[in-house]
Amino acid sequence: MPRIAVSMEVAPGRVVEAARRLGLNIRTARKRRRLRQAELARRAGITVQTLRRVESGALGTGLGAYLAALWAMGLESDFGALASPDTDVEGKTLEAARRGERVRPEKRLDDDF
Repeated sequence: MPRIAVSMEVAPGRVVEAARRLGLNIRTARKRRRLRQAELARRAGITVQTLRRVESGALGTGLGAYLAALWAMGLESDFGALASPDTDVEGKTLEAARRGERVRPEKRLDDDF
């Protein structure tokens, strides 16, 4: 089965905007550290072309490339907060609604020998 890339034309607007914002944040962090694209790409273990796609917020670029760029700049501490179950209010609400009391028969020991 061929791999289908997500394009900017068919992705929801909020997804496109989030990817662009993430790419811009990575670019800003790189510039603040006075790193050239080639240096950050080498540290992250990706190509310069891939880093350019990351910084532009390209949706077809793998998540690993984004995470590697962040890691190479020491920004990996935020990884755990991404889609954290602790901040998923809707998920918690749905789980609580499905959770009901279990009805079990009372287990009593019979004294009759």
